[in-house]
This record gives sequence, C-alpha cells and structure tokens, in this order.
Amino acid sequence: MSDQSERSAGGSGVPRGDAGGRRTGGLARGGEKIAVVGAGIVGLAVARELARTRGAEVTVLDKEDRIAAHQTGRNSGVVHAGLYYTPGSLKARLCRDGAAMLREYCAEHRIPYEEVGKLVIAATSAERPGLRRIAERARANGVPGIAELDALGLREVEPNAVGVGAVHSPHTAIVDFPAVARRLAADLAELGGTVRLGHPVRGLRERAAGVEVLAGTRRQRFDRVVCCAGLGTDTVAALAGRPGNVRIVPFRGEYYRLTGAAKDLVRGLIYPVPDPRFPFLGVHLTRRIDGEVLVGPNAVPALAYEGYRRRTVRPRDLRAILGWEGTWRLAARYWRTGLREVYGSLTKKAFLDAARRYVPALGEADLVRAPGGVRAQAVARDGSLVDDFVIDVHGPIVLVRNAPSPAATSSLAIARHIASVVAERT
Repeated sequence: MSDQSERSAGGSGVPRGDAGGRRTGGLARGGEKIAVVGAGIVGLAVARELARTRGAEVTVLDKEDRIAAHQTGRNSGVVHAGLYYTPGSLKARLCRDGAAMLREYCAEHRIPYEEVGKLVIAATSAERPGLRRIAERARANGVPGIAELDALGLREVEPNAVGVGAVHSPHTAIVDFPAVARRLAADLAELGGTVRLGHPVRGLRERAAGVEVLAGTRRQRFDRVVCCAGLGTDTVAALAGRPGNVRIVPFRGEYYRLTGAAKDLVRGLIYPVPDPRFPFLGVHLTRRIDGEVLVGPNAVPALAYEGYRRRTVRPRDLRAILGWEGTWRLAARYWRTGLREVYGSLTKKAFLDAARRYVPALGEADLVRAPGGVRAQAVARDGSLVDDFVIDVHGPIVLVRNAPSPAATSSLAIARHIASVVAERT
C-alpha cells in the first residue's frame, strides 16, 4: 500500500464524568499512542480494537459532551443482514462479518438484541424483477435463511401487510446502538484508553515523529491518528491537508412513529424495493428495541452538517456543501427526486401514503413526529453517490471517508479491518 493513499472502497456507556478524560482500568501494554477522532460507534469500536490487539495507548477525541451524539444515536437501530450490497464489496463483507460479531458481542454483554426479521415487499408486479435481484444478491452475500414469498406467504410473516411478493430475511435484527457504544467505551477504559469529550480537533499536522493534534486547548503528539468523524469528516481531512476526491453531503432523514394500537400492526421490519440508483432504502416501517415503531426515513438535503431540523441553516456549512462541484452535479442529475423528497418532508400525507402502500390499515392519526437524523453521505466529484465504505491511508493518518449505513452494523468488522491496515503499515 502506498504512503500517498491506500484506498479500501467497497467506511455511548460510560457515564459522562467517566468519559470526559479520566482514565480508568489497566495501563496500555504498548508504547504506541493513537488518537481516534469521533466517539460514535465506529470510532469507539476502532479505539477498542487498537487498544485490545495492539496494546496501544488510545485516546478518543470528540467535540460533543456525550458519546454517540450524532449518527449512532439517531438511527432506527436495525442490524442489517447484507441484502443490498454489491457482492465482493467491502460493505458486503464487513456487514456480514460485523452482524455476526455484533450478535456475539451483545450476547456476551447482555445487550438486548432481537432477530425480528425483515420483509422487502414488492407492492406491484413491476417491482418483481427488483425483488428477485435483491434475493440473488442476498444469497451471493451469504445472508442466511433468505426466502422468496408470495402474497399469502408474506402475510404469514406480517399479517397486516400487503404486496404481490416479498423477500424475507429472518435474521435481520434490532439493537440499541447507543448502548453498544457505551459498552465499547467501557471496554476501552478497562484497556487503559481515554475518551476526551468536549475536545474538538482544531489542528492536525504531520511531523517527523508522528502527528501533532490540537484538540480543545490541548496539544498532543500521537504516532497515528484515525479519523472516524462522520459528519465532521471533511473538516478533519482539511486540517490534515487531505481534502480528497469525495466530500460529505448531509441528508436529513425524518421519521414519524406509530401511536397506540397502531404499533401492533407491525411485527418486525417492512421495507420497499429500493431504487437501485440511490444508497437510500426508502420510507419503511421499523420496530425498535424499545417497542416503538418508526415510519421513515426520507432523504432530504440538509442545509448544515448537523441540520436535524428544516430551519437549521449554518452559512459556513452551506458554503462548504455548495462549494463542492459534486453537489451541483448531483443536483443536476436528480433534481426531480430531490423536489419529491422536499415535498414529502413538508407533508405528513407523503409518509402516510408510503406506509399505507404496505400496511393499509394505518390512518393519519396513527403517525406522530419523531426525532430524525442526518446521514453523512460521500459524493464524488462527478456527482455520484459513493455507495461503498471508503477508507484512505496517508502515512500515519487514516481517514474513514465514507461509512454510512450499515456502518453501525459493521462497526466491529470495520474496526478489525482498520486495525489490520494499521498493522500492515507498522
């Protein structure tokens, strides 16, 4: 792998006081000092893996006052089985391995994990070819238990659902990802690592003896830095002098939740046949580990990297987003789709219509607004949405450029992959 750039493409619970910089547990076994930027589930998994397998002294740096503040704490909690991803891609392999590792990790630490199963439903005959491709891809990816069902068969799985056919993935699961992140942080503390919250990375410079990092008001030297910054990826990459050929464009995902007896209309996970042009899966119905059922998300361009509300506009972020030529090429290519998503964002009826396509018994009163999230989606210079995980290596700096869904599912496998990359460069 070249020093210039090695690319792999196709990517909270300690109490706040304990995570804010105080080291607990045993001392690190080795002398290597590594910083991980980002205290989401991927960053914490990477930090734990580097401390566990390399004996490194690992410090996690995050600007927030809590771990799992962004994508990890603002998703639907689905553990993906690997139905959609291109066979042989990094995403397909790490999703499959990561789901198995996560299931074992949750069992070991008694974190609730439930295989509720997933139906991908064809609402019309025109969607049957897409459904067939999903089944073929799922089998190619080694997803266990895949079954193709007719209209009667899908109702045996979801009695209140309708469609002309479906693919059933019985081992697709749900979990509390923030709880997993908290356990990973506790593991790191036991291994002698540190999580420094309220420490935004303000400077990052390669030196002859490693990397100098200014985080908050503290300047430190590390042998290596691994960036798992999600929505803040471009900021950290620019500080490192490595802006790269892909940039993050944020997409807000909005949700409704079902209320009262309507929650009983959905047993597990009900998904549409996705548009193969996009890495988004469309509005779906998701039972969560806490018993809530979500309807969503859509995919609306956000006007800030952390634009969780429609009215959130940050001029500096917007200049960066619009300053990327890939953003304009993406907009030119998919402006009609973008307008439909914006319309859907403004009207509850769009969500209701999408949900009733599969569960017709739902009514408008059954849906109430729920908190949303923002997806950090890498967009290439030509305007294409980057589908696979992308990990760049520049000397002692590792940049996770693209790690959208299923990054949470894949987090333990992503961590193992990055640890192997670091080992190869030692």
